Order: sequence, then structure tokens, then C-alpha cells
Amino acid sequence: MRTRRILPALLLPLALLATACGGSSSADTGGDGTDGKGSLTLNVGDQKGGSEAVLRAAGELDDLDYKIKWSTFTSGPPLLEAVNAKAVDIGAVGNTPPVFAAGAGSKITVVAATHGSPAGEAILVPEDSPLERPEQLEGKSVAVAQGSSAHFQLISALKKAGLTLEDIKVSYLQPADALAAFNGGKVDAWAVWDPYTSQVLTAKQGKVLTDGEGVVNGLSFQVASPSALKDKKKSAAIEDYLARLRRAQDWVFAHPEEWAKVWAKDTGLPYEAALAAVQRSNGTRVPVAVDKAAIASEQQIVDTFADLKLIPRKVTFADFVDPRFNGDLPPSTTPARTYTEK
Repeated sequence: MRTRRILPALLLPLALLATACGGSSSADTGGDGTDGKGSLTLNVGDQKGGSEAVLRAAGELDDLDYKIKWSTFTSGPPLLEAVNAKAVDIGAVGNTPPVFAAGAGSKITVVAATHGSPAGEAILVPEDSPLERPEQLEGKSVAVAQGSSAHFQLISALKKAGLTLEDIKVSYLQPADALAAFNGGKVDAWAVWDPYTSQVLTAKQGKVLTDGEGVVNGLSFQVASPSALKDKKKSAAIEDYLARLRRAQDWVFAHPEEWAKVWAKDTGLPYEAALAAVQRSNGTRVPVAVDKAAIASEQQIVDTFADLKLIPRKVTFADFVDPRFNGDLPPSTTPARTYTEK
């Protein structure tokens, strides 16, 4: 394979950016600060450029009557480990980390969801790659973060192409290492998610072989500690926090360029890549109910990973869901909103 030049300016922001859908044992970076006032403290797990950034940009942290103590994590699994350990009351992750946590017997509860376009979930190949169809991945090496939403997307895309993981050479790598392998010609393809997808595309380091349309559910979740939900005061704070997140997401939809500027500054992404990621996936997210359709879709992920023996046991995903905060949210099957060109 021909070696491609790795751009340091591309690698650094990707290495620093949190992997919201990731599946490694990346470490907790510790508490990053506190907002609000009052005697109650809600411990929130976050990822860089995540909930805190969007809430602050939308002005939703200005009038808190409780405190939010932020702890930043580099991926979903360690965040959920903290939820299980009661060190974090609530935090945001992608669609697959809760499956792995549930399969491991963790004490977690899914309390809210968003649905967005899965176009940012992609299998990328280098710009000069001869590969044009997923069927051509047979015998090729593919980088992916184990336990991530991209992991499930890879399995689903292969199945659609009549292939399995056994038909390819899987390299389980987190994004920073996967990027180096991808640009260094050590792998033929990379299954990943936005904003990584958008950054590689805007830097013209790769092209999309196939994306998540029709193969992944586009869901992300807020996951809480069962003990926090049993506490009346913390439960009330969680309800308020979720309402603020929903308003903040509406603000993102109405102000994509402004949010892209904030996101770029917070994560180190180039503005063009941040805006592309907002338009492709981040800005398409809408709050939806954690309903039967969402649960059934997640159960398919559980069953897939259990059948492949990638999680310790098969579980009933509904047992890890609390729908009390659904309110009058639209069903999870509501199509994600997408941008039109200006």
C-alpha cells in the first residue's frame, strides 16, 4: 500500500476531540468546572464539544438554581463506568456504549434520546483508493473503534454487502490511532463517525465508500445513574437539565454557523470541518421519545453483538430504560431534519 502523508494539523484536533460514540477504555480527565448555584449538585459526564459547550452557547447555563459539576471523558464507555460507579449522575453517549454497558451488567438507565441523520457514520477509504463498493472490502483491512456506533455500522454494512467480520481484517483502533493508520496506508478503510468523517473529507484525505443511511438508527442517548433517579431532588434537576438540552439542540438547528464556530473553538476542529459536521449530522439531531421503536432498534444492536460474542451476555434493553421524561416528545421514528443549501 502506498503511504500517504499525515497532516499534523488534521491529526491533533482529532486526537484531542472526544469520541462521543467511542468504545475504548479511555480515561476520565476529571472534573472540569461547576456552573449554577444552590445546595444541590448534579454531576454530569461530558465529552469535549458536547453538552456543556452547546448549553453554554445557547445561554442555557445562565439561570441554574442547582449546580452542575462537569467531568469530561474521552469516550462513552468510561463515562458509563462512572455512571455505574455513581460518580456521575447523567451523561451523553452514542447508540452502542449503553449496549456494552448493559451487557456487562452495569447499573445504568437510558432516560432521553435524540435522533439525527446517520450520514456522518461512514466507512472511509483514501482518495486514491480503487475501492468503490462495500463488497470490495473482502480481504481488506478496516480500522474501527471496538464497541462504537461505527462498529455496529461496519457489521451492518458488511451484512448488506453479503460479508461478515470474518471476511475482512479488523483493526480495533481509537480515532487518533486509526487516523494515523489510515493516512499511513496501514489500513484500507476506516469506519468512523462525525466530526471525524467531515474532517477527513474537508481535508481531502479520503472519500466515503458507504455511510450509515439505512443501516444504523441515528440515535444518541442521555444515560443516568439509577440512584440519582431515585433521589427526588436530583430527579427534578435531571428533568430540568434535559429540558435545557432540548432547547439548546433547537438553538443549534436554528444557528448552525454560530454553533460551528463555538464547536470549532472548543474542540480544535477547523471551522469548515465543524460546519460540515453540523450540517451532515450534529445539527440534524432532534429530541425524541425513548419509545418502543427506539428500544426495539437498540435490542437489534444487543442481539447482533451478543450473537457475535462481542458482549458477555444478551440482555433485554427495555430493562435499562426509564421513559418518565418522554413527555410529549415525537416518536423516535420521526425522520431527522436536514439542511437545505442556502
